[in-house]
Amino acid sequence: MADELELLRGANPVPSDGPHFGDGPLDHGAERRLERLLRERPPGRLRERLLPGARRPRLAWGLVATAVVAALALTLVLSGPNTTPAVAAPRPLVVQTGSTPLPLDRLAERAEQAAADGSPRLRKGTHVQSWSMGMSDDKPPITVPEERIVRWQADGSHSELVVATDPRHPGRPVLSGAGGEPHLVEDGHVLSDQTYPPSWSDAPPQSPPPRDPARLRAYLTEAQYSDTPLTTPRLLDAVEVLLDTWTLGARETAGLARLLAGTEGLRPVGQVTDRLGRRGQAYVYDGPGAHHMLIMDPVTGAVLGLETTFSTAEPEYGVKKGDVMSYSAWMR
Repeated sequence: MADELELLRGANPVPSDGPHFGDGPLDHGAERRLERLLRERPPGRLRERLLPGARRPRLAWGLVATAVVAALALTLVLSGPNTTPAVAAPRPLVVQTGSTPLPLDRLAERAEQAAADGSPRLRKGTHVQSWSMGMSDDKPPITVPEERIVRWQADGSHSELVVATDPRHPGRPVLSGAGGEPHLVEDGHVLSDQTYPPSWSDAPPQSPPPRDPARLRAYLTEAQYSDTPLTTPRLLDAVEVLLDTWTLGARETAGLARLLAGTEGLRPVGQVTDRLGRRGQAYVYDGPGAHHMLIMDPVTGAVLGLETTFSTAEPEYGVKKGDVMSYSAWMR
């Protein structure tokens, strides 16, 4: 196992000491090392491992054996010798050196000031770019970048458009897991474009979220199908569910910021630039087996993104500390 991993890491076009977002085609040396790996070490069946405490099916789907290096190898194999390789898994976000952390209670105050005129308003639907690690029973894990736009109409109907794209590398081929088999598609390739008939629900997360922090916590608890108090990791999961359903207005954003300001263990660490090029303040929580980073707009308090990475190495499974498990970036 160790030999295979060393060969994969040697073939990685994004070395750990390389420039930021330095993904690119393999050089000749890396191509030879990858060819040696494929010729001498036929891939065996991969084993799956779940992180302690993982609850959500979508998250558990991504906690797998050889993680980022294997995802990269599969991407390169699918690309072929005459094709620009699809992008590898994203690197973890890095806090800007020397930046000043902004306390969450101060950010909540800014959000409340920004919400004074009530604009923008709450809207059902979402626009989100996501990267998620996935696997099948007999193939290496892959990291799939997708963009999803959901819009609701006044009659209760809604549409959902999903495309394969990675804004870090416009025009590059994109690795897609649609249809059950990983394959390359063109940047912007439509994976799904559907319209759904009218439907209504008065249960979270389909019902409008409240603005009051205490009521919002109860709403998010119900959205997690639980009547027990939310732990911090489960609260962050619930925030993800909320933002995958609603585009928050200024006042709902202020309520969420105030709720997060009272969340145990969520600490400010400084400024980051997210994967869409937006500057935000980062707030992190270290849970069992996973490191969570919440990125928020320093002026409005809006949640820009949420990244989850492995907080400990799992050498037996090829997982390194800091490997990205999932990432979401929300847009208005």
